[in-house]
Amino acid sequence: MPRFTRLTSHAVPLPMADVDTDQIIPARFLKAVDREAMGEHLFADWRTLPDGSQDPDFPLNRASADGARILLAGSNFGCGSSREHAVWALAGAGFQAVIAPSFADIFRNNALKNGLLPVALPDENIREVLSRVESDPRLSLTIDLAQETVSIGSRPPIQFKIDPFARRCLLEGVDQLGYILKHADSITAYEDAHASI
Repeated sequence: MPRFTRLTSHAVPLPMADVDTDQIIPARFLKAVDREAMGEHLFADWRTLPDGSQDPDFPLNRASADGARILLAGSNFGCGSSREHAVWALAGAGFQAVIAPSFADIFRNNALKNGLLPVALPDENIREVLSRVESDPRLSLTIDLAQETVSIGSRPPIQFKIDPFARRCLLEGVDQLGYILKHADSITAYEDAHASI
């Protein structure tokens, strides 16, 4: 998994509450085995019109969304079923972080284990960020994981909190198993020293 230290990107606003995992990646696409290809189906039912063409009004279909690495979402993002595919679809579409007032617990944990940073900010900060992004869709935001801050222009950085172990894994670019394997020699030495107990 790539290291996540600092991300600067414009953001796509999707300020809807209770966006569930079936909306993020509809169930009919769960049979796919290529994680990156799942990005093609991100919000599939919302991105298309009944005739199958793209809905030009959906935020991810707008030209201003091209190249965005940050999604601005509403509260309780990622609720519903516990499908890890929702995180894979977001990452496959190029997103590295989601900023929202709150996240469903299972989605947040799946995101952290797959290198997608879920940043929870208070409602008033989300409203401010959304207002500024809607006024300037190419406005850059900077997420600094080491400092646990979100910066927008000359505004003072906004603090956020992340689980310390998850933060360490993201900064080092390892998942939980990768973190354990980095200490394989120490684990083996401990087991050898205590083998007779």
